[in-house]
Amino acid sequence: MIQRIQSIWLFLASATIFALFLFPYLQYADFGGMGKALKVTGVYYGLEGQAIREKFFILQTVATVLLGAFPLFILFRFRNRKQQIQLVLLEIVLLLLFGVWLYVTASTVLTGANQFLSARNIGVGFFLLPISIIFLLMALGGIRKDERLIKSADRLR
Repeated sequence: MIQRIQSIWLFLASATIFALFLFPYLQYADFGGMGKALKVTGVYYGLEGQAIREKFFILQTVATVLLGAFPLFILFRFRNRKQQIQLVLLEIVLLLLFGVWLYVTASTVLTGANQFLSARNIGVGFFLLPISIIFLLMALGGIRKDERLIKSADRLR
């Protein structure tokens, strides 16, 4: 059952979570006017066209890898659809908690820079978590549809 539509949604959710490594979820300027970007791997600033890491977030990096690999793990649990549904719901809850963690981190970094969180500071990475949750919800719909199909086929036997 790996060829089902929910496989595509789970793969896209995983790819979207891994895209957090590429895109910053917050951009701001410090006291000196130097532009900085906040990614899950740390705080970066630009110097002569190069991104230089100022601070490293090891726990957020590890959590992002685990959250990105989890939909791929769920994908291969296709024989047990009830467990697959529970794991998708768990992943959604974990992503919501991860989003809160990213918000708290951003607030902490901005407080240290005497900034405030506004719409002009938000980066592309901010929108990736809700997109991955949408993909997971679509996969959940596909899994439930398969479950109903299997139950109706069992009824006919």
